[in-house]
Amino acid sequence: MFRLKNNDVILFQGDSITDGNRGRNDDLNHIHGHGYQYILASEMHADNLDVDFEVINRGISGNRIANLYGRWKEDCINLKPNVLSILVGVNDIYGNFECGCGSDTERFKKIYRLMLDEAIEVNPDVLIVIMEPFFGTSKDNAEWDKYAKANIASFAAATKEVAEEYNAVFVPLQDIFDEYAKKTDIFKLLWDGVHPTTGGHQLIARRWKECVEPRLNAR
Repeated sequence: MFRLKNNDVILFQGDSITDGNRGRNDDLNHIHGHGYQYILASEMHADNLDVDFEVINRGISGNRIANLYGRWKEDCINLKPNVLSILVGVNDIYGNFECGCGSDTERFKKIYRLMLDEAIEVNPDVLIVIMEPFFGTSKDNAEWDKYAKANIASFAAATKEVAEEYNAVFVPLQDIFDEYAKKTDIFKLLWDGVHPTTGGHQLIARRWKECVEPRLNAR
């Protein structure tokens, strides 16, 4: 059970996996999009009906880490989150594969640190959650499949390194999909190798809760 405080702001940031086709207006029926962030927001609200707090989704489809940093003031700092959850990385890998326009792991970590430093400067007590980027198997692009599988581990390691530096909660995800791929069709969980199905999002939400709930509730 999530225990939140009055005036808490829980911010989910990232790319299309977090975006989830979220609404861009005040329609509360669609504001969180669909996916793991919606599942978690639903549980948070049901667990804390007597608490005045806000869950915000600012994921944007296609974003690489440089895109996040480019909008960091508007879509993070100005929102003053108490809990900041970030999932990014796979588009940096794809950008490098497609046009050399992503970030290598050193630049990726450098920008990640810049974002976290600015968030902490505004709120030293912010609870940071860093989610591990993951990849399944491409359906129809063997070269992309090979490239992604060769690079995903280094980006996952980069996120874990940054999480440890900042005493953030690290949410490992690759192992979930690797394990399920041994016993079921991976496309039942990641329909195109990257984007989760309903079941895939549920597994992500469960892991997020498992990792984050103890630190969140202990604040």
